Amino acid sequence: MKIIIICLCISFLLTDLLIAQTDVEKRIQTQLILAENGSTIDLGEGIFHFSKSLSMDGKKNVTIQGRGMNKTILTFKGQRAGAEGIKITNSENIVLHDFTVQDSKGDLIKAMHVNGIRFQRIKAEWTGKPSKTNGSYALYPVQCQQVMIDSCIAIGASDAGIYVGQSKYIVVKNCTASQNVAGIEIENSLYADVHGNVTTGNTGGILVFDLPDLVQKRGGYVRVFNNLVKENNLANFAPKGNIVGKVPKGSGVIVLATNHVEIFDNQIINNRTSGVSIISYFLTENKITDKDYYPYPTAVYVHDNVFERKPGRVPFKGRFAKIYWFKLKFGRDVPHIVYDGILDKEVLDSHGQPKPEYKICIRNNKNQSVANMDAEHGFKNVSRDPKPFDCAIEKIKAPEMQQPE
Repeated sequence: MKIIIICLCISFLLTDLLIAQTDVEKRIQTQLILAENGSTIDLGEGIFHFSKSLSMDGKKNVTIQGRGMNKTILTFKGQRAGAEGIKITNSENIVLHDFTVQDSKGDLIKAMHVNGIRFQRIKAEWTGKPSKTNGSYALYPVQCQQVMIDSCIAIGASDAGIYVGQSKYIVVKNCTASQNVAGIEIENSLYADVHGNVTTGNTGGILVFDLPDLVQKRGGYVRVFNNLVKENNLANFAPKGNIVGKVPKGSGVIVLATNHVEIFDNQIINNRTSGVSIISYFLTENKITDKDYYPYPTAVYVHDNVFERKPGRVPFKGRFAKIYWFKLKFGRDVPHIVYDGILDKEVLDSHGQPKPEYKICIRNNKNQSVANMDAEHGFKNVSRDPKPFDCAIEKIKAPEMQQPE
């Protein structure tokens, strides 16, 4: 009889808990739908479970706030409907701060077509071990303007922890990204500052990419500075077919086919494959069908960084590793900075050298070592001479950020 009573009590408690969680889910989604412009949505304190995505569309000057990363936790573990945890679209001046989002089926927080989006003290994570079944992006503003990501934490994304794509006027600062394939990625985006961040324990620390077949064709005017990019040596766990699946573990900073990028005053430490890689899209070996796509990196300036790396061969896995081992034959003396050496013939002067405004410049780095891989000619004339890169490019200005009204 006692056992029956105990079982009934447990059943009643579980029923009450499910009802309470359903009420919370309904309450918060209703608040997002009915929020008036200029209002604040207070999520409250606690661990809140959700079975489907939360969404907000067409709002202005709305704040969504919690009581702190460790006090307000929204978990989507076991999510049955929708892909994202939270999706915000077609809005202006939206602020999210002081809460955690966990374990959605797809992206944790996605913002699309938002003019003025601020993430502050947000933790976005998948709580298990790194897995290809995790969502692609933890924090994911795409086709947005005036993006601020400040003092956030991103963990476990199968693509990029903090990803800003096809956007303009961006600041990513004071964030921590770990156990992602890419810690921070700026893709096909213009006018971005990435500074004061810690990327460690990812496959690649910071990526600045331009890719084909996207609405916003070219990015650039990106500054990466005052970051700690350390020990990004995690095995790549991206799903098959993803472009980041080609990122070799042990990558510090990668510039892929982007123009006007300045990398300075960073500490780039013990990334086993490369500190900074500057490469064209051709090195991915993917076919280019986008006629408007520009596949070369130009006007990249790497200066005043600190490089450190323990002696040793690069990890032997993936296409890039095979190039390092069998084509470049660096052995245990791997350079900190590598450039693929594939040139756009349209930007060369009469001597076959890039015109000043298109050059790759590398100067004043501590422990500096450089290699031109000569990928254009099958890696036949690999050069470790730093002189061709001893130049300077006009420094990039900070993006013009506006405060939400």
